[in-house]
Amino acid sequence: MSVARITIVKFKSQEAADKAAESYTTNAPSEFPEAEQLIGLQSDGNTLLAVSLYENQEAMERADAARDKRMSNPEIASIDTFVGAVRLNHSS
Repeated sequence: MSVARITIVKFKSQEAADKAAESYTTNAPSEFPEAEQLIGLQSDGNTLLAVSLYENQEAMERADAARDKRMSNPEIASIDTFVGAVRLNHSS
């Protein structure tokens, strides 16, 4: 069963969030090659939300080093992370 990591990152400014969103859009597919699916959203100007789906917990853990590097941005004000089993993954 797939697992998901949902990360909500609030930046100190909208400019920092815009820059991080552009970087994530451009680089995340190569930074997280084991991800089955990557979704990035920008909300409230300075808040980004990332949803990453992995085949299993082990695959997600192998992405931790790349995630830690991305989360070391000094412009980040706060980070909230949620991990759980995927119960529905529908697309049409």
